[in-house]
Amino acid sequence: MTHKMLIESDPYQTRIAVLEDDRLTEIFVERHLHRGVVGNIYKGRVSRVLPGMQAAFVDIGLERDAFLYVSDVIDHLGVFEELEDDATEEVAAEEPTELPHSIDELLKAGQEIVVQATKDPLPNKGARVSTQLTLPGRYLVMLPTVRHFGVSRRIEDEAERTRLRTELEQMVVNGTSGWIVRTAGEGRGREEFEIDRGYLVGLWRRIRERGERAAAPTLLHQDLDLALRVVRDLAGAHFSVIWVDDEDTYQRVVEFLDQVQPALVGRVKLDRQEVGLFERFGIEGEIEAALKSKVWLKSGGYLVINPTEALVAIDVNTGRYVGRHNLEDTALRTNLEAVEEVVRQIRLRDLGGIIVLDLIDMVEKEHREEVFAALERELRKDRAKYKVLSISEFGLVEITRKRSRTNLERLLTQACPYCAGSGRVKSVATVCLALRREALRLRGTLTGGELLVRVHPEVARALQKEERAIVEELERALGVAVLVQGDGKLHHESFDILEV
Repeated sequence: MTHKMLIESDPYQTRIAVLEDDRLTEIFVERHLHRGVVGNIYKGRVSRVLPGMQAAFVDIGLERDAFLYVSDVIDHLGVFEELEDDATEEVAAEEPTELPHSIDELLKAGQEIVVQATKDPLPNKGARVSTQLTLPGRYLVMLPTVRHFGVSRRIEDEAERTRLRTELEQMVVNGTSGWIVRTAGEGRGREEFEIDRGYLVGLWRRIRERGERAAAPTLLHQDLDLALRVVRDLAGAHFSVIWVDDEDTYQRVVEFLDQVQPALVGRVKLDRQEVGLFERFGIEGEIEAALKSKVWLKSGGYLVINPTEALVAIDVNTGRYVGRHNLEDTALRTNLEAVEEVVRQIRLRDLGGIIVLDLIDMVEKEHREEVFAALERELRKDRAKYKVLSISEFGLVEITRKRSRTNLERLLTQACPYCAGSGRVKSVATVCLALRREALRLRGTLTGGELLVRVHPEVARALQKEERAIVEELERALGVAVLVQGDGKLHHESFDILEV
């Protein structure tokens, strides 16, 4: 499988596309005026402790207080005490055991603590933070406040896992910090780890020194910008090319890779063509399609993706695909095609939380197992932490996927001013009947001979045609002539009733 990365940057935003076999699988967007906070380290002040929720709110200087759950609190919060010189999905796979303390035993209102953002704020929620700090490098992750050694679960070879853990333990004999080998560290040696470790130790020293001087709330460390962050976390030998369309970004990427992975420098190419990278590779159309609920499959089947507050529902339908042999064969083929596209859409849209996949019912147990195996195979391509349950007797698959940043829909769209995010507006007939009720309340109060009704053009057309009986009833009941006027500036559900 060949991988490509496209980095398109302008004065307002940076967008990055990752292609696998020339198919878009991941998209990253960062507006320069609205950078995310995941990975940032803050010195904050506890504003409220809630024992009933086993959580606390922490003022870190953002619009909303951050949310800190008890399992994300370590019991030694003196982060800036003298330490020996000694973020990622990999860290989630190797977190230390939770401590059995109550939140009010660990934190008090007004207490100053150092936290790291693990989830961006949402429109109705503050950022999620943790006191378990992580500083990711190219091959290693430093855990400044926890003595813990680990290896990414994505490295499955037991012999390699043992070798890497031994390297860590021999490299870091003294000190109180912990270390985790990232997926990119597979096959790497002591020299490369030492370079990474030196960089991270220096970075932590600078953060600690700033924290000793600063008053809460304040930002102590901001994570790398999007271009360098994605290159650090994703770029590897499996990438055949990294296209960059901005000369300044190109220079920064080359300099960064020269420090952390020199072998990839030659694969970074500066794009000088007038036609934009995203337009030339068809990414713009893919982004537009990713904002729609219906996704067509090559066979003629389709998916319907509906994000809700509680979960994301994905429905698989045969659509125009009628198969060749029998219903069971049609269901099997559609489901096999669907699971590949489902996982691509999950990664592309960055869907998180609970995801419920409604497959087409299959009678044969072997077919259900075949589809589930295909789903697991595709999910292994995903970098996010996930869990998946077997297909239920109703043909449902439950997936949980870790959410750490704003998904594509929330990032690129806003709630509809007409439907307030519900996706529905009142029907024309409903609006006509509401207008009728409102107008009949004027019975006996009118003094003129005409009544002007201003409505949306679609409602006006209905009142002049299929709903004409409502106008005639009002004229009889009110004893006036009713004039209907369409106004495109009016909300679909709004209307004005004026005596003239």
